[in-house]
Amino acid sequence: MNKPISSALVLAAAIVAGRAMHAQTAGPVMLDPNLRVRTVVSGLNQPTSIAFLGVNDMLVLEKATGKVQRVVNGVIQSTVLDLAVNGASERGLLGIALHPNFPANPGVYLYWTCAAPSPPPENPFFPTREHSDDPPVSGPDTAAILQVPLRGNRVDRFIWNGSTLTFDRNLIMLHAFQNDGAPDPPGQGDATQGPAGNHNGGVIRFGPDGKLYVIIGDNGRRGWLQNLENGPTPPTDDDQFGGPEPDNAHLTGVVLRLNDDGTAPADNPFVPISGAVAARAGVEAGENIKKVFAYGIRNSFGMAFDPISGALWIQMNGDDTFDEIERVDAGLNSGWVQIIGPAARIAEFKGIETTFGGRNLQQLRWPPTNLAGTPAEARSRLFMLPGAHYSDPAFSWRWAVAPAGIGFLRGRALGPQYEGDLFVGAARPTLENGYLFRFNLTGNRRKIGVDDPRLEDRVADNIAKFDITESESLLAGRHFGIAPDVQTGPNGHLFVVSLSNGAVYEIFRR
Repeated sequence: MNKPISSALVLAAAIVAGRAMHAQTAGPVMLDPNLRVRTVVSGLNQPTSIAFLGVNDMLVLEKATGKVQRVVNGVIQSTVLDLAVNGASERGLLGIALHPNFPANPGVYLYWTCAAPSPPPENPFFPTREHSDDPPVSGPDTAAILQVPLRGNRVDRFIWNGSTLTFDRNLIMLHAFQNDGAPDPPGQGDATQGPAGNHNGGVIRFGPDGKLYVIIGDNGRRGWLQNLENGPTPPTDDDQFGGPEPDNAHLTGVVLRLNDDGTAPADNPFVPISGAVAARAGVEAGENIKKVFAYGIRNSFGMAFDPISGALWIQMNGDDTFDEIERVDAGLNSGWVQIIGPAARIAEFKGIETTFGGRNLQQLRWPPTNLAGTPAEARSRLFMLPGAHYSDPAFSWRWAVAPAGIGFLRGRALGPQYEGDLFVGAARPTLENGYLFRFNLTGNRRKIGVDDPRLEDRVADNIAKFDITESESLLAGRHFGIAPDVQTGPNGHLFVVSLSNGAVYEIFRR
């Protein structure tokens, strides 16, 4: 069976390697001798994200246990919520955001993957449920790849009462079930495609506009939002559930922008065309397109707002090539699956993906041999919704280095030279035992600033996959393991979550 394995990471598979690494190396270090790192809390089970209730008081998510842990003064004080999650591959309890008016508004928002019974062995290509019930029921967690509803990725609002979280409402349910080797639709050429659980994204953030931003990867879909207007093998559907239009089962590879109750803001970029989309592709697609802020995204583990400009930034993971750091404006079409990295380097993208690794972009029904041969051809193939625009990434790596969580430093607690800088964690523990990169932004906050002349083109031309050649000047720290979340705390220090080390670290000025 040909199982898609994310080039960025499969979190569950990295845990053993990460713990072994942690046992053999010293703790995290910063290269600036004026900066230090201390462990805030350890002994966590695959932590993915944090939210600060106050100074020395945080909620920490655990990926595979479904637990929200309250950590006070460095001690795990209590489990304030325990969800029954499917933690296979890159699924699980992934993202948290507090309402902008918290605690006056006690809303706590979670992105997580729920569980469902296994489909029968005689027909494993259809899940037993389309979605889970509200409120979510308690039960055992699972790592079984097929034990998930069709739309098993959820964003829910919970209410914080000072000691526990109580379910309030579901905002949206998103695609999760992946088993694409079904005989229907016929002729896809992917009968050997195995089940998968990756590219779920999972980061959620409230922006300075008070709206909730949600990122989900492509989940292996190949439709409108992956720049294939007619699907991977026209005239057949995208998969056994339909597509390629962005109905409920195919709303993937996007950044969503939602009101705090899950409805679509009236000023979202594709609201004006939703009627036309509904007339062409159905009511579900029309309603879903209202919620889309950006599309053409393969997968991401990092999303953050610039505290100075208010702009949204993400990192995007390639397969074998061209991981990205990207500034996201309303209506961005980031280019996937037709383009990743600078459009001018499409030949390198195609050349690597057709000769290295799996050579299938992790989805057999649309192989990399289909990629365009020239930049002009690639751009002409983009599925541009009215109001959409394409732009090259702000920075990329020729070969994948697997970035993960990103976060801006707010304030000057680490020194004025760090104010507003973007820090990027690693999705694999092997590179520098889990690197921490630091990026400056230009004065207008729209581009990455560089001092290394090798990076003038904003591409690190490393020489192999998971090699950091030409990124040496970006290296700020080592030994952080897999870092899915990087945030500024209430005290102005930088906090880094290490999934593989089971810890949260605090970076401070000596």
